[in-house]
Amino acid sequence: MATIFPLRSFGLASDRAAQATTEGAWVRWSLIAVAVVFLGVFLFMPLAVVFASALAKGVSVYFAALREPDALAAIRLTLIAAGIAVPMNLIFGVAAAWAIGKFEFFGKSLLVTLIDLPFSVSPVVSGLIYVLIFGLQGLMGPWLASHDVKIIFAVPGIVLATVFVTFPFVARELIPLVQAQGNEEEEAALTLGASGWQTFFRVTLPNIKWGLLYGVILCNARAMGEFGAVSVVSGHIRSRTNTMPLHIEILYNEYQFAPAFAVASLLALLALVTLLAKSIVEWKSRQQTKQQELFATRQTATPTLISSAGAKAA
Repeated sequence: MATIFPLRSFGLASDRAAQATTEGAWVRWSLIAVAVVFLGVFLFMPLAVVFASALAKGVSVYFAALREPDALAAIRLTLIAAGIAVPMNLIFGVAAAWAIGKFEFFGKSLLVTLIDLPFSVSPVVSGLIYVLIFGLQGLMGPWLASHDVKIIFAVPGIVLATVFVTFPFVARELIPLVQAQGNEEEEAALTLGASGWQTFFRVTLPNIKWGLLYGVILCNARAMGEFGAVSVVSGHIRSRTNTMPLHIEILYNEYQFAPAFAVASLLALLALVTLLAKSIVEWKSRQQTKQQELFATRQTATPTLISSAGAKAA
């Protein structure tokens, strides 16, 4: 009897699982329908409205709005801010992930917590902090003024604000990958005579490259679309400190809807490109993970086959 009850309970569990799967089909399709509706209403419909409004007065008006000097200056400043912030966050993210994933040191938990700080602090508050530090009446304001260095209401302030709100993205993508990788491969490379840089570029980087690219994509998208922190430190000076989001706000407040939506369509296009790149990187990452698992399985199976063959020969 002792051997019958587990089989009976297993059979009951299987029947219940099959029944739950059969009866839960409508739940699955309901959830899919809700997700599709939400995506359509809150994502695809706004994107469609942006492009439709941008082209409402014709293609000539659309491109004329993008060639306007203030718009070109805003696009250029946005690219400059992202072009500086993303490499800085790339360096910080790799260094932080390497330190957290490979070493034990005092304050490690604090560093992990501080990396998430921009996620919990309002961008407006972060911009205000920079004003209180680098503004004319701020902590370092008199010293900066005496040395003719301008940070707030200038490009350096915009770059600093952009760096602050975007620096967790690369680090947060890399830390789990570096921790999961372990130290065995790096130690083997060092034992074989590879230098530190050779070990990084030939061993570590190939294992984290897709996560690194994923973090860079998200970081760049956030940098180019940041509004709150940049709005506080920029001063809204036309053709000088206006990024694309700030330029859109000014045009919209002046009831210039067609030019505003024309510039907004560039950010919407960036969002679509980001989604496409994100999907490609995720697919590549899954392919690499499958290949690594297959290689690990083969490496595990080879000693077993050799030992079995040796046992048969004996």
